[in-house]
Amino acid sequence: MHLRRFSITDFRSWPEAELELDPGVTVLVGSNGAGKTNLVEGVGYLASLGSHRVASDAPLVRRGAAKAVVRGEVIHHGRQLAVELEINSSGSNRARVNRSPVSRPREVLGILRSVLFAPEDLALVRGDPGERRRFLDDLLVARYPRYEGVRSDYDRVLKQRSALLKSARGLRGGPRSRPSAASTSDEPDDVATLEVWDGHLARHGAALLAGRRELVVALAPHAREAFAGIAPTSDEIGLDYRSSIGTDGVADLPSEPAELEELLLRRLAEVRRQEIERGVCLVGPHRDELELALGEGPAKGYASHGESWAFALALRLASYRLLRADDVEPVLVLDDVFAELDAKRRRALAGLVGEAEQVLVTAAVAEDVPTELDGVRFQVGDGEVRRAYTDAPADDEPDDQPDDQPDDGPDDEEPDHELPDHAAAGHDGATTTWGQACG
Repeated sequence: MHLRRFSITDFRSWPEAELELDPGVTVLVGSNGAGKTNLVEGVGYLASLGSHRVASDAPLVRRGAAKAVVRGEVIHHGRQLAVELEINSSGSNRARVNRSPVSRPREVLGILRSVLFAPEDLALVRGDPGERRRFLDDLLVARYPRYEGVRSDYDRVLKQRSALLKSARGLRGGPRSRPSAASTSDEPDDVATLEVWDGHLARHGAALLAGRRELVVALAPHAREAFAGIAPTSDEIGLDYRSSIGTDGVADLPSEPAELEELLLRRLAEVRRQEIERGVCLVGPHRDELELALGEGPAKGYASHGESWAFALALRLASYRLLRADDVEPVLVLDDVFAELDAKRRRALAGLVGEAEQVLVTAAVAEDVPTELDGVRFQVGDGEVRRAYTDAPADDEPDDQPDDQPDDGPDDEEPDHELPDHAAAGHDGATTTWGQACG
């Protein structure tokens, strides 16, 4: 899988930018603030419908613009799809595939898959549990796009149930207040309503929990192998999953959603009084933790800065290898990560990612990029992206082909392509040119 063309309009700092890309390594070089990260952030958004830098879409629309547009032409197993995402500053976002509107933007998930390495990844190791939960869920959606609906349903139910708990807490006057006659009479209604939402939370939570469990089991060996390659002299790392339903790690967690749903319902009943007293939901995937260990201790407290970086990179590399094992070759994006690594770890990382079909690298200093990742270079600056031709022939150098010989035709002539099976339905089965897709 690779991106053949990519463009953004009114996205972040860019009024407009377009890149024609090839398989292999592409390096974007430019000073800090030139807009390199904004470009690769757009690539990540095209793949995930989200940003690795902000939680909402609002900052992605350039100041003063009504909307931002991200477009990409994706080639996968010789087939091509043109995807367009419209991010609106007010109102719902929209998406198109081969110029045909889709009913919901999340229907484009899976057309492009990418794994992005960024300085923010240090929070995966040193940040709060929410960072690691988001990492798991984003990878789960990249691997199985249907989980975007599961996550959305769970978040909606959690919001409704949390509002009900706060309301019940208010009626009872807080945790230390003696219940009034009115609050006592309302209690059966509170309990009955909570039980309904308990069922919704348990059902959607069990589906999400089952997906996370399977993901951690599959991810752990890839992460250990990747970390050993980046930091061979450090202790071995470990991954585990601690659930709020009270199980002892991922090995003790049932794999079947029905069993998980039953455990969630039981645990919700046990903590109901505490939840009402505190006005918060205490049980569910939103309270769980992906535990990261270095040797015998938690990575958050025991890992050095360099080891924390290596751990974060290992998690991203493991994500790439897991997707690749599913017969998907994701686009790798390395956003200014080499500046954070010493020379030895730069070379180790370059050796581990060099096998990818397409790698996009950003760097403020060209020399930070290891020679193992030498590839096509673009210079980013002054609001432009320019391809850097380092080996251009001199003007007086003779052409290899005599003038009286016929040209063999353009090298980039487009073959006819079929749509990927998973995306063809509903999009009339017709491929489009880049100009049509962007029109």
